[in-house]
Amino acid sequence: MTPSSSSSRFTTPVAAGEAFGPPLIGALLRMPLQVVQGRMLDRLHEHGFTDLEAAHLNVFQYPGPQGARPTELAARLRMSKQALHYLLGQLERRGYLERRPDPDDHRSKRIALTQRGTAIVPVIREAVAEIEREWEAALGRRRFTQLRNLLHELNHQI
Repeated sequence: MTPSSSSSRFTTPVAAGEAFGPPLIGALLRMPLQVVQGRMLDRLHEHGFTDLEAAHLNVFQYPGPQGARPTELAARLRMSKQALHYLLGQLERRGYLERRPDPDDHRSKRIALTQRGTAIVPVIREAVAEIEREWEAALGRRRFTQLRNLLHELNHQI
């Protein structure tokens, strides 16, 4: 294969002055994620959680913050400790979580969801389940199951 050739039309180099070219895997993963996050936020607002913003959804990413130390959560989310503490402060003031003393290390804290924080979980899960049903209808059961299985497999490798 020559340096200018590619095994895929998606990775073909783009000539100077041209558009970015077709989307690469990052964009192909990001675009559906943005749809999912938008739907989650819409449903949360419909259920009265109007004080939540898109940035707050990061804190509630699977498997959720419950019981995590803020430093562990920041590392998992690939976020600076300062940025995470800012979001945690907002969520704490809005009644979604508390930072409690860590029983194993009194210098540290653990995140605990409040009743209000726990109440958003089924709303988020139902919003995502709705999208899954829509995508299964669009792709067909076999292909959607294949997509889910491939994403599971990929996530277990990274």
